[in-house]
Amino acid sequence: MAGTTLITLNKGRDAHLARLLEGVARGPHPEACIVVEMGAEPPPLPDYGFPIRRIVLNSPGLPLARARNAGRQATATDHLIFLDVDCIPSADLVPRLSADLGEADGLICCEIRYLPAGSVMDGWTEVGLRAAGHPHPVRHFPAHGMARSDNPGLFWSLAFGVRTATFDRLNGFDEGFDGYGAEDTDLAFRADALGIPVLFSASGQAFHQHHGACDPPLQYFADIIRNASRFRARHGLWPMDGWLDSFAGRGLINPDWRNAITVLRLPTADEIVAARVPSDQPF
Repeated sequence: MAGTTLITLNKGRDAHLARLLEGVARGPHPEACIVVEMGAEPPPLPDYGFPIRRIVLNSPGLPLARARNAGRQATATDHLIFLDVDCIPSADLVPRLSADLGEADGLICCEIRYLPAGSVMDGWTEVGLRAAGHPHPVRHFPAHGMARSDNPGLFWSLAFGVRTATFDRLNGFDEGFDGYGAEDTDLAFRADALGIPVLFSASGQAFHQHHGACDPPLQYFADIIRNASRFRARHGLWPMDGWLDSFAGRGLINPDWRNAITVLRLPTADEIVAARVPSDQPF
């Protein structure tokens, strides 16, 4: 797939990364595959049959915006496909998203199917993952072609393609969003302001590998508060409002947070444990 780079980010999820690369190896390979490591220097990767370049940021926390921008800076192709490390691409994801980018200028998202725990084992098949996966209840994808979303807040960075020139026109992700939350929504809102649409595509799928999560994500409480405030200052509305409501309901922030957020206390370790999503739930 000349002209297309696949970019993924990793921080300690080497088993997920291995499955992602297995998926890439089963389809037409991108011209370049960039793995941005947000932790320390990792052990070498096995040979997957295509070239992989790793960039080591060795940074604390989750500098998601900076890491994605570093991935873009490491390539010179015309098309970029960003895929989260916990996602396994279908064999046709890279060529079909690349074809979409040849037809349309936008932030092009493909469908994610969420896998329950234990769905991915040695010898996994795409047919098996598709049967086990659950579609997201809010995002609806067309049966054919691409459909424009009128809500940029539905953009997700788990699996999307963008023309490199368009990414550069947006100045990439805003690295002022440090850590978890809102950096992708900010990208979509800035794109929308410039007339760059969010498009949902029928092309390809990605299968989200199950991992431990919290709802709400109390482990990222400080990041979410900081990034939500930055987003509101720029765009005039609060992102992640469901999570912020949950924080207020737990007495972590003030009940009238929509005027301005005041942190009343931090979540306890027990509260974080209690918020864990059961392993039999896909999301």
